[in-house]
Amino acid sequence: MTVAILLGIATVAYPLPWLAVKQGAEWRLALPGWAGTTFKIRWMHSVEKEDWEEWYRITAGRAIEITGTRFKTFGAGVPAHAGKETHLADGWVVMTGIDRVVDPLAIQAAVAEHYRMIFAGHVIPLSRHDPPPILTFSVVKAPVWQVLPALLRPWVPWLNQP
Repeated sequence: MTVAILLGIATVAYPLPWLAVKQGAEWRLALPGWAGTTFKIRWMHSVEKEDWEEWYRITAGRAIEITGTRFKTFGAGVPAHAGKETHLADGWVVMTGIDRVVDPLAIQAAVAEHYRMIFAGHVIPLSRHDPPPILTFSVVKAPVWQVLPALLRPWVPWLNQP
């Protein structure tokens, strides 16, 4: 019994790596942030009205790097190629092998662009109404008790109220 209590305390108190999504100083989300963890950011392009997607991975050094992207059409400011490979797949232009550190990652999650994060197969809305939040993604070490509200937020709807 004593061992179980000590293990429980250690589990809650020991700092673990988290993918932190913050709006200013407020933790919006806390998701497991181990090396090799992947996630996507998807949004609707404001001009083309098509979804764009970027793929990210957490490195062994606890940094966020962009690994690839996909989109439907080229437009102003879009490079002709990025990374190691550019190809077409199911109507998407896909660029892979970008592997560039973008840590911390900052996005302005406007409602009109319908920003969302895909993590472990779950789609998590990121946009909020005016003003559009600037969200910062980074990997931090913190104990479970410190990140608990942000850890529960994707799964408990009433915690998502601004």
